[in-house]
Amino acid sequence: ICVGAAGFYIWGVLRLRKRGDKWPIARTASWMFGLALLAYITNGAPNVYGEYLFSVHMLAHMILTMGVPVLLVPGAPVTLLLRASEARKDDSRGLREWVLWAVHTPWATLVSNPIFAAINFAASLVLFYFTPLFAWSTKDHLGHEWMIVHFLLAGYLFVQSLIGIDPVKTRYPYPFRLIQLLAAMTVHAFFGLGIMSSENLMLADWFGAMGRTWGSTPLEDQQAGGAIAWSVGE
Repeated sequence: ICVGAAGFYIWGVLRLRKRGDKWPIARTASWMFGLALLAYITNGAPNVYGEYLFSVHMLAHMILTMGVPVLLVPGAPVTLLLRASEARKDDSRGLREWVLWAVHTPWATLVSNPIFAAINFAASLVLFYFTPLFAWSTKDHLGHEWMIVHFLLAGYLFVQSLIGIDPVKTRYPYPFRLIQLLAAMTVHAFFGLGIMSSENLMLADWFGAMGRTWGSTPLEDQQAGGAIAWSVGE
């Protein structure tokens, strides 16, 4: 998926250049670095050790939700796609027309709204770790893939509402965006501190029952994960 997204992006940039238009190199670099980070988080060491260490899982989760979107959003993939695609003049729908339709659907309008994006970003974190969803994503491959997609999109929509370039129906002024950011930071701080101070092991039948003899104890590792959530969130 990451390789395909990179190739599709390069196709758009080359198509613009062939037409004589320019596309900022910084946007291309940001998109590529974001995809490289996403590929590493989902295929490299964090994905392996996250099965055994809650702290590594949390680090990967925070980077997936906040680090990767901060790189992908400035790449402005929708804007590139709209500029690279030819507009049809025969009332039929090509790639450009379908993208414009998708951007203006009621569903897209809802999920791209800054208020919804902020609530989804903050609430998903709490609901995920304090409901059976966490166990499902840990023990079931389908749940794991759902976790990756959901939190990547949640982070992307949140960052898009703050610094996005792509077209959206609702975009609030900078003072509101600052309040939105501070509110999300507050939720992350309470979430991280709550895990840091907890004496109850989350998913004890998994992290506490695998017989791991190396590293810190499961509870100490969980508390380290809370510190990671707090610090990366800030």
